Amino acid sequence: MNQEHIRNVAIIAHVDHGKTTLVDQLLHASGSLQRGSQDQKRLLDSNELERERGITILAKCTHIDWQGYAFTIVDTPGHSDFGGEVERILGMVDGVILLVDAAEGTMPQTKFVLTKALEKGLNPIVVVNKMDRPDSRADEVVDEVFDLCVTLNATEAQLDFPVLYASAKQGWVSKSPTDEGEGMDLIFRTIVSQVPAPKGDPAAPLQMLVSILDYDPYLGRILTGRIYNGQVKENMPVHVLNLQGKVLEQGRLTKLFITRGLQPEAISEAGVGSIISVAGLSKATVSNTIAQLEVLKALPAIPVDPPTIAMTFSVNTSPLAGKEGSKLTSRLIYDRLMHEMEKNVSIQVRELDQKEAFEVSGRGELQLGILIETMRREGFELSISRPRVLFKEGENNQKLEPIEEVSIDVDEPFVGTVVEKMGARKGELLEMKPLEGNRLRLCFLCPSRGLIGFRSELLSETRGTAVIHRLFHAYAPHKGPISSRRNGVLISSTPGKSVAYALWNLEERGIMFVDPGEELYEGMVIGEHNRENDLIVNPIKGKKLSNVRAAGKDEGIRLTPPQRKNLEQALSYIDDDELVEVTPTQIRLRKRHLNPHDRKKESRILGG
Repeated sequence: MNQEHIRNVAIIAHVDHGKTTLVDQLLHASGSLQRGSQDQKRLLDSNELERERGITILAKCTHIDWQGYAFTIVDTPGHSDFGGEVERILGMVDGVILLVDAAEGTMPQTKFVLTKALEKGLNPIVVVNKMDRPDSRADEVVDEVFDLCVTLNATEAQLDFPVLYASAKQGWVSKSPTDEGEGMDLIFRTIVSQVPAPKGDPAAPLQMLVSILDYDPYLGRILTGRIYNGQVKENMPVHVLNLQGKVLEQGRLTKLFITRGLQPEAISEAGVGSIISVAGLSKATVSNTIAQLEVLKALPAIPVDPPTIAMTFSVNTSPLAGKEGSKLTSRLIYDRLMHEMEKNVSIQVRELDQKEAFEVSGRGELQLGILIETMRREGFELSISRPRVLFKEGENNQKLEPIEEVSIDVDEPFVGTVVEKMGARKGELLEMKPLEGNRLRLCFLCPSRGLIGFRSELLSETRGTAVIHRLFHAYAPHKGPISSRRNGVLISSTPGKSVAYALWNLEERGIMFVDPGEELYEGMVIGEHNRENDLIVNPIKGKKLSNVRAAGKDEGIRLTPPQRKNLEQALSYIDDDELVEVTPTQIRLRKRHLNPHDRKKESRILGG
């Protein structure tokens, strides 16, 4: 394909503003889909967790042919926790489609993805999506996008963005907010006219920058990237350069392919501007340059924002270890974390001095929670610590901490509660603006450590009606101590199966986390105490027998349903002296030291 007829575009947006649905419609409109996929939704969200959660986690490319042009459309994540994916992908493309919800307008992640695109020098095409919503306010949203671009120091060319109005769900695009258009052709025409063809010298030696790494059980490493110079051919001898120009390995490209529509398609060669996948190399990874042997200079790669939060992943040491999972050893955990770090440039892994433990740092709780959930589905058993914020050292040894921009949409009656809760977490209210339906949007700057565990508390305080979004803002001087988050816990004193009668008696002490008949062990957290201190209890104590009362008559006992915690809730709930035990079938809370004497000994040491 002549490079003048190639267009590489990323679709960027806040989470749930319709990126993947828009790609679905482009695939349908171009005829790229095979029969049988017409009824599927969010086709590019192929990952199981993506479909469950309704979010894009992994960036994906698809190639679409339309009227003599070859488009590579990249669907990017909208959540800032997966910003490493966005930053890499923007290095592959020549333009972006900024998708904005016609009712919600610009949101924290809109700012995040747009900042990255403008810094890269890319000119946006703005698509106001979900025009079918009854509360759409298209003109105001366009003004919000323009104001945001000005705030982000956009150039005149970037401010002169074209605007389209669409309903990806209904499959139409228009140039006017008052008219329904027909089909998706207008988007293709706008991309052709507004996005430049890729630059590069087709006669120069091959230089290709790797942006995405995946694995195939038959082909090994699958490296996806863009060709900046030269041409690539099947079985071509190449070497791999790191960012400093050091040769990492030499080899041949055994397979070349692209994803056309949804299916991989083998190709024999590709030229400048093409985004392709290659196999045959064993060491190459993200940000490496694949080049012909005479090339000794690596292509520059975009620096990635540093991680702001960390957790400790360690071997599961509970008495129930090994009963539910198949991957238990520290070596298996370490190898899996190294594999993840190679694919995901925003995650870092460090071995700790303590036995069989690793510090895993990333962008946020959601990103690390996704990694843990993926590992447990692969058969791993893990012990996970409470998330902790990573601090920096500023001038004159000043302690700096990450500050986040927090946007909370809430019903008017709960505004006072939200402001009070955020104030207790050192949050500073920046602005308050009205929304449709007696709701307001509150914007804060708040330390990241104050937001650990806040989402579940916010939903509880607002009866599930609040919507919270977070975005890394900057490092700033430490804001001082933040009060603790909760009451004490109820701790099992003995191993065995929980008994309904015992749990019924314990209900007056607090909220239960376990059901009757559940396998427990000493030191396991089985509930929340209704006071500030921890309390050791016996949840397996049965009813005393007598000649008058028969055994096993628990039918009349009515228990309050236990408050089960999912992975994210558990991670945000535990305290520094507690762990989350994660297995393929269970999520349990436990004390770091199961024996009460060990807990007392450690508290004395920490207390001085």
